[in-house]
Amino acid sequence: MNDKVVNPNTKQETAFVQQVGAKITHKLRAQRNGDRGVWFGLGMTGLVGWSVAIPTLLGAALGLWLEKRNPNGRSWTLMLLVAGLCVGCANAWHWVSQQDRAMHEEPEDNDE
Repeated sequence: MNDKVVNPNTKQETAFVQQVGAKITHKLRAQRNGDRGVWFGLGMTGLVGWSVAIPTLLGAALGLWLEKRNPNGRSWTLMLLVAGLCVGCANAWHWVSQQDRAMHEEPEDNDE
């Protein structure tokens, strides 16, 4: 007879243990890098905001310039404002996803 008892939840338990270990590692890394406070977070929020606002304003300014140079039935200002907003949002999304990826990567220091 087979005296060995196999627990069917072993895979789930090991996945849970790995998730808990990853979260603990993340929290310990955050404690080590404790110099980032509220002002750092507000600065990053401002940086993301400006990365959306500047292309939007540039698009609107270019649209106004085009409407003054070439008056016709189209609203260049509105079209380029929306295009600038889309470019700014894509830029902010790319930057935030890059920062998120860098934050979740494991550091390769072997001194611990």
